Parts: sequence; C-alpha cells; structure tokens
Amino acid sequence: MFESGLPRQFWADSILTTIHIINKLPSSKLNWKTPFELLHTSRPSYDNFKTFGCLCFASNVNPHNSKFDPRAFKCIFLGYVQGQNGHKVFDIDNKVTFILKDVVFHEHIFPYLTTHSSCTSDSVVNPTPISDSSILPTDSSFPPSTLPEQEVSSFPLVSAPSIPPASRPHRHIKPPAWMRDFHCHSSIDHSYNLASSHNSFMVALSTVQEPNHYMQSKGKIEWENAIKEELAALDKNNTWEVVDLPKGKRAIVSKWVFKLKWKPDGTVDRYKARLVAKGYNQVEGEDYIEQFSPVAKAVTNEDIYMLPPDGAPIQSGKVCKTEKISVWPHQASRQWNQEFTSKLLTYEDILLTSISKAEIAEVKHFLDSEFTIKDLGPANYFLGLEITRCAVWTSITQHKYVRDIIQDVGLNTCKPVNTPLPVGIKLSAHQTDPGPYRRLVGRLLYLNFTMPHISFGAQQLGQLVHQPAQAHMDATLHLVRYLKGSPDQGLFFPVSNSPNLRAFCDADWAGFIDSWRSLSDYCIFLGHALVSWKSKKQSIVARSTAEVEYRSLGTTICELKWISYLLQDLHLVSATPILVYCDNQAAIHIVANLVFHERTKHIEIECHLIQDHYKSGFILPSYVPRKS
Repeated sequence: MFESGLPRQFWADSILTTIHIINKLPSSKLNWKTPFELLHTSRPSYDNFKTFGCLCFASNVNPHNSKFDPRAFKCIFLGYVQGQNGHKVFDIDNKVTFILKDVVFHEHIFPYLTTHSSCTSDSVVNPTPISDSSILPTDSSFPPSTLPEQEVSSFPLVSAPSIPPASRPHRHIKPPAWMRDFHCHSSIDHSYNLASSHNSFMVALSTVQEPNHYMQSKGKIEWENAIKEELAALDKNNTWEVVDLPKGKRAIVSKWVFKLKWKPDGTVDRYKARLVAKGYNQVEGEDYIEQFSPVAKAVTNEDIYMLPPDGAPIQSGKVCKTEKISVWPHQASRQWNQEFTSKLLTYEDILLTSISKAEIAEVKHFLDSEFTIKDLGPANYFLGLEITRCAVWTSITQHKYVRDIIQDVGLNTCKPVNTPLPVGIKLSAHQTDPGPYRRLVGRLLYLNFTMPHISFGAQQLGQLVHQPAQAHMDATLHLVRYLKGSPDQGLFFPVSNSPNLRAFCDADWAGFIDSWRSLSDYCIFLGHALVSWKSKKQSIVARSTAEVEYRSLGTTICELKWISYLLQDLHLVSATPILVYCDNQAAIHIVANLVFHERTKHIEIECHLIQDHYKSGFILPSYVPRKS
C-alpha cells in the first residue's frame, strides 16, 4: 500500500494479494515447502506474479472497434482471483473492477503514487463489483517503458482529490524517525534489465518443462516419482524377467518418454513417464515377424530382450526378457489387438458411456479384475476436450487447446476477425518448406471435434500440406485470429432434446482450382444438437452443379443410416422419413423422378442408393433457399 500509493479502499485487495503470495512461498516450518505444494501436491508457478498497484493496460478486443478507437485502457493491478486464470484490475477512467487475461504490465509505474499520496481520502474511488463476463486472453509480454525514473512519481493518470480549505492552519507533521529510511517508491528493475543468469533462474522456477531424456529428469522430484511409479507398474504386471542375454541374441535399447498432463485451467495435473523401446533397432524377420494388428492369422510371440532401463535397480550384465508386450513398438499393436477384442482393453485412458449406470459399473469391475486400472470418475477433461455438465445440458469445448495454439503462434494481442478464411480466397500448390504449416494445420484439424464452424476452413487448409505457400500460412493465421474471438464455442447438448434426425447438405462445384473437383458438406442434427458434420473433397470431377449436389446428398444419407443404427443400439428411435434439406432443386427432382439420360447415367450407382432410401421412406429431400 505504501509503495503503490493506493487509497484505503484497496486495503482488502492488498491483504488477499499478500495471502496469495505467502501461500506460494517456502516456509521453514513446512520443511521449506509451500502451503500450495502441500495442498495440491505440485509446485506453484510464479509466472503471473506482478507488482501490486502498478500500472497495466488491458486490451480492448471489441470486434466493433474502429481503427481510431484505443486498443487498450489504463488499469491498476489489484491481485489475483482464486480458481480463475486471470488478473484483477481496476479501470482508472470508469472506476470498474474486472478480471482480465490479456494485460500488459508496467511494474515500475504507480498511477496513485503522487505528492498527495499521504493525504488519503475515503472518497477517492468506489470500486464496483467484479464483472465475470469480461475475460480476455492472457499475455504479459510488453517492452520496458522508456519513461525517465524521475517522472514516475508524477505520472498524470489520476488527479488527487480536491481538498476543501481548512478552517484553521495545521502544523506540518514530520514523519516519525523510524520511517526516515523508508522510500515509498523504490526503484524496480524490469526483467529485461536483469542478468541472463537471473532470468534463467526465474524461468527454471516458473516454467514446468518436459525432459527430453532421462538425464534431464534427474534431480527433479516430480519426474523421479513418475519414473518410480512406472517401474513399479511394470514390475507389478510382470512385464519382463531379468535374465542373461542368450548367445546370438541382440538386446534393444529403451528410452524414457516424459509427458505432462494438464488440467483445463492450465495447471499441471500429473507428471507421467513412459518406458518405450527404440523400435528402429529391430530387424524384420530377425526380431519380429508380423506387426499389423487386425489380422486373422496365428499368433507369433518372439523372445525380445531389452537392456535395463535407466533408473531400474537391475544387476549389471543382465537383460530384460519380455513377459508382456506393453513396451514393444512392432509387436505390441498386434498382441494388444487380441487382448482388446477379448477383454475391451486399451492401454491409455478410455471413456465408458452407457444409458445404464449399472452396466458401466459392471464393465469397470470386470476390467479391474483383469488389469490394474484407475477410475477417474466423470469425464471433465479428456484428450483436450473440456466436458461441462449441469442438470439441463452438457457442453464440450476445447478452450485451453485454442489458447495454446494462439499462444504458440504469437497472436495473443491480435484483433479477432469475423470469418474463418478471407472472403473469396482460392489456394493453389506451391513449393516451400511444409513443416511448420503441417503442424499448425494438424492442430486446427483436431479442433474440428468441437468446432464445426471451422470445418470448411480447416479442410481447405489441409488440402495442400505437401506444397504450401506463404498465402496458405497467412490464411492459417487468419483462422487462428478468428478462433481468438470465439475460443469458448463448442458443442451443446440439451437434456430435453428430441431424438429426431434432420440433415442439411450442400456442395461447391469445381471449387478446387488445381483439380477442378468439388466439395461436399453436410451437418446432421439430433433434435437441436449438432451430432455429425463433414467438409470433404469429392473423389471425381463433376459435370454440373446438380451432380455435385446429388453426390453430396448420397454422402449425407450414408451418414444418416449409420447414425440411425447407433441410435437403435442406444434404444432411441428417430422418426422417419428424415428431412434432408438441399438448395438445389435439380438434385431433388432427380430423386423424386428417376429418369436415366445422358446427364445422369454416369451416376447410376448413386441414383440407386438414394432411390432405395427414398422409396423405403427413410429420407425425404426438401428444398431450402440458398439464403436461408
């Protein structure tokens, strides 16, 4: 409070900030551990520690702003918020408190530290309650300010309150002697001005990194415990037997693979270590015979030997002979496939879904009797999917995954756009390095699980991953900027939902300028919930718009048939005929009046497929205007 010059109204915020910092500092009474570490069994992160009461700028990402509107507004940092990944800031101009993520800090500037800071008044500010709806992306990178140090104490942001003239003069009161050595505004060095060794030390404290090999994990308690846990699991499952290496046999080298499991809020959930064999050292015909999984042939279990893994208490000169196949790269998939088909086993995390809780409990009991499993309870975060439930609806989003993509490509401070791709863009092949482009497009394709509105854009960008040009990367970054404006969008499933299906299909004739092939799109709804969608290039070149729309209609019907079978397995029955909406009257006319002539005889198979489902009453094509 003294150093920042804040008035008394912010006293409660200073207390909460102090408690937050103390909980993340080591204590001698706790064996030099932090209270946070004892509670959460993980080390705290110091990345978001900022100077209390300092000046900060929050980005104004309103998509309706013009080029002349300010890009940020001035705030004061008031601390942290429990359970949210954001900063509590106070808007100086509007006197409103927010919880924001996209904030740039000037930790050596204190707006309330003026020459009148000692004359604190209770009427200086009246903070309003926190607005939970104002949450912006996070970014704390900002170049150091170039303001001279002597101007810091008079930064003209907030004027001192007017004080009415006193009725009688007051004697100037000198501060007590014990405060003579106290400086309200001590000089604070920005991290840009610190030595590289100090910055490296702070990064090591604040950032949790995945080791690339075993030596990098040594000395780190979390990773050492993960290795011990994995070795204990392998020993419990009798994965190998310690023997002498037979004459004429080769021992394969193993490797530790380290992975962090994250929670939806960005904190570490689990430190995970996996032991794998270096399969590229195996020779086909000598070390293994078959590796393909779903084949109906006799099982061949070869004797495989592996050198003792790092960290395992195995006598020197001994090797590990496999008793299980969990660590072997070539043979593992074949052997596990047989176990999976007989006992529903998957090596990694799995989801169990059923309309009967008793059936789920029965399957879990069976798996627990056959293998060592860990019941994680209801699914909340699975493979990047954030699952939220309440009494009346369920939603699936990928908020953290979107934030990670935006962070990795360096677009934290960009302005969102309103379209997934630039309007009217046509992409063609070009010779360049495809590596970075492929990685980014692959991550965007994974978002298609919960974001149907980017399906078309991701499909277009994925067509030319072998020969991308700079225009492709620009279009990909355009899609990332679009995601920044809607990172929380996902799938929504209301509880009181109708089991009836309906579908929409469309096509783009000759949209690919390199091959002149067309694009098929469809989306299928179960009641009001979107359950299936696809945007895919057709396999042949079509001769007319009616043909491409007709083929798109056939693809949609095949998907509807599969979903109807799935609903039957779940004891749900969809009303028939299923309405399939199409914006091409010629395609609908072909369905209702099948006549083969020179314009349709080359799509005879598609005609018979659609006609069979139309005559059986399974589907009913309906016209919908293009603008609808």
